[in-house]
Amino acid sequence: MYQALIVAIATRHADAVDVKFLADGKTVSVRAAAPAWVEYKKRTGRAITDSLAVEICGHYLKASLEAGEGLGREMYSLTIEETLTHLDAAIAEMQAPATV
Repeated sequence: MYQALIVAIATRHADAVDVKFLADGKTVSVRAAAPAWVEYKKRTGRAITDSLAVEICGHYLKASLEAGEGLGREMYSLTIEETLTHLDAAIAEMQAPATV
């Protein structure tokens, strides 16, 4: 379950956008690399919105859990390329026709 989106550039000098989730009763944050926003804009001319950032980080968390990686940490950090990979996958899932 999504809980919060935190732009962490000034807070920690991390150049990241943190998305906080509640999973299995535990707080888990996924940190997406902020430079991915610039790279995506260069590649596509479009911006990563807050709701899309939640989808990116949620996709990463879901994929990690499905791969059996569990919830061993409170914070997961994505590289620029990982952020863009999960962005592409999240968009593909959102655009896929619904199955019944």
